[in-house]
Amino acid sequence: LYGGHAVISIGHGHPLYVQKITEQLQQIGFYSNSVQMPIQQELAEKLGQLSGYPDYRLFLVNSGAEANENAVKLASFYTGRKKIIAIQKAFHGRTSAAVAITDNPNIRAPFNETGNVIFLPLNDADILSKAMREEEFCAVIIEGIQGVGGVQIPNVTFLQEMRTLCDETGAVLILDEVQSGYGRSGKFFAHQHAAIQPDLITVAKGMGNGFPIGGVLIHPKFNARPGMLGTTFGGNHLACAAGIAVLDVIEQEDLIKNAREIGEYLISQLKSLSPGIKSVRGMGLMIGVELDVPCAPLRKKLLFQHNIFTGASGKNVNRLLPPLCLRKEQAALFLEKFRECLNE
Repeated sequence: LYGGHAVISIGHGHPLYVQKITEQLQQIGFYSNSVQMPIQQELAEKLGQLSGYPDYRLFLVNSGAEANENAVKLASFYTGRKKIIAIQKAFHGRTSAAVAITDNPNIRAPFNETGNVIFLPLNDADILSKAMREEEFCAVIIEGIQGVGGVQIPNVTFLQEMRTLCDETGAVLILDEVQSGYGRSGKFFAHQHAAIQPDLITVAKGMGNGFPIGGVLIHPKFNARPGMLGTTFGGNHLACAAGIAVLDVIEQEDLIKNAREIGEYLISQLKSLSPGIKSVRGMGLMIGVELDVPCAPLRKKLLFQHNIFTGASGKNVNRLLPPLCLRKEQAALFLEKFRECLNE
């Protein structure tokens, strides 16, 4: 029920996934971006069509942290500004700039400390508006759904106000969809529930189903120039083969619809359980179950007594991030065992 931090999107060992990577490996596994690779174009076009962003360009990297690093850099190039607004309890990665915009001092070394980042509360449009009208910012970055922060969902009105404020002040809106994207929320991207379009969208995790790959979807208003962004391994042949396979399976097996329907079933059933549950939050197959007590004992029971693996987000939140192909009977089995452990 966890899928490796939402990385496993189409299940382990899917035949098409194995086939695509094997066939590619038998041809060529790697060459650098010093040559054009048609397989990158194929991945970009498929991602654009399936996600609803056919006019956005794609810069390919190896991870979510790299995607966020490059998004922040691109925003700064575009605006000529330095300061960024991030959200309290945010998690954007562990590399230098990504950890600077992550609200966790325990993983931020002194080297990563900077006065260029301010953290504002989630879903407080008044505080956001005041800050953006008082000072110029390079960008605002927000997760489609906070994962590490406890499966916290941005309000539709908050995201819409954020989009408006960025337009009015010239800031770039960056949506971190590394965990919440790729169909997990019941739409391709979680921000699409708010009917907004960011300037930059970062992706990774479910993008490769276990093969390291990430990317930045880039609005057409950004002008590329040689050398602005670069990578050695990003967008290599094997990564692109994995990425194409994932998109093909998501489309052919209608996994976004499945995530939405099974997620609605899980959330509604979990909300009916009591006592012991403080709240249930989530969209699609990204779900947080906040308990009245620490969740570690319950997670251990699920794992060692019933072979059901779940995640955690903070001390009390049981986090569910199953593959998008989770079947209803599997969800029902989880609910049965979860109820047993909760009652114990």
